[in-house]
Amino acid sequence: MKSKFKIKGLDCANCAAELERAIQKLDGVESANISFMTQKMELEYDETRKEEIIQNVKKVIKKEEPDVTIEEV
Repeated sequence: MKSKFKIKGLDCANCAAELERAIQKLDGVESANISFMTQKMELEYDETRKEEIIQNVKKVIKKEEPDVTIEEV
């Protein structure tokens, strides 16, 4: 399943790349693509575990970039 998210508070392209790498390592995540320019993230994951995966993505973001928030669009 694919979902798109709006990202708020992302400061630099390097931060986006680091978040992308960390999210891609999560169990159940097939791919993650974060665009710093558009402030959007596209996430492909196991749809049977959507809630768990989204919560884990939010935890990784809080740990890596505490000021960043995401919102599904």
